[in-house]
Amino acid sequence: MSAPIATDPAEAARRLITGQLVALPTETVYGLGANALDVVAVSKVFSAKNRPHFDPLILHQATADRILTYAHSVPDAAQVLARVCWPGPLTLVLPRRTEVPDLVTAGLPTVALRVPDHPLTQAVLQLVDFPVAAPSANPFGYVSPTTAAHVAAQLGERVDYILDGGPCRVGLESTIVRFDGPEVVVLRKGGTPVEQLEDVLGHRVQVQTQSSSRPQAPGMLMSHYSPGIRLTLVARAQVRGTERCAVVCFGADRPSGPHTFNLSPSGSLQEAAQRLFGVLRQLADGPYTEASVELVPETGLGRAINDRLRRAAV
Repeated sequence: MSAPIATDPAEAARRLITGQLVALPTETVYGLGANALDVVAVSKVFSAKNRPHFDPLILHQATADRILTYAHSVPDAAQVLARVCWPGPLTLVLPRRTEVPDLVTAGLPTVALRVPDHPLTQAVLQLVDFPVAAPSANPFGYVSPTTAAHVAAQLGERVDYILDGGPCRVGLESTIVRFDGPEVVVLRKGGTPVEQLEDVLGHRVQVQTQSSSRPQAPGMLMSHYSPGIRLTLVARAQVRGTERCAVVCFGADRPSGPHTFNLSPSGSLQEAAQRLFGVLRQLADGPYTEASVELVPETGLGRAINDRLRRAAV
């Protein structure tokens, strides 16, 4: 039986407090939430997603003050980013405090922390006195959900309650950064562009490529976001899609037709980010065995979009 879909933050909080799994809307994607300090509840997250235990989770709370209590230390650069970018699509990887379970951090000495920017989930977090561990609410390795219906379709029988906050505003997971002394290193490109981080900090940041074995943070595995068909990445799509081979493109004056999906006819990277996972889901649900996918400009949110496309194609 599929989980109930409703809009009651108090009910969502009650279920989290009692150790249940709750799908929560954020500005990025829907998360599969559990009490991060309850090892039994967290183990249900890994089981529901079929997620490997070496892949750590992100902890969420309503304010910077509340979530940063789970970090042993917070460098100056992290404090600046938290002050300017939270609530928002940014995750900080910091030295963990001992009360954070090993299961959450995959045994690493660090913990990933975030303050999400969605009114319903903010209301839930205000009602609980623990951080909520919440990876994306989808089976491991598949397309992340950006609506409550997506969660119900993929995890409906494995989750206890789905809080419906409408379509996700950003549509890409959070950017993840860690701190090596004075260096700020982007571990995962996401909803906060690298250029924005550099503007806030006043200096360049490093960008690390993803790991395929033991990730330092969530969302770093090489193969991810799979729609279940073969994707071929191209600089520019030249033909329309067919019943067997779809085309995904971007911008004006591009191919059109029933099997052609334009992430943004106006050339908006923000719109493309919002639509990306929905289009990948349409590819998965359609009659296609393959798709030709056009990369977007490698700037701003485009860097995160292309990152997801490259990993979906692995």
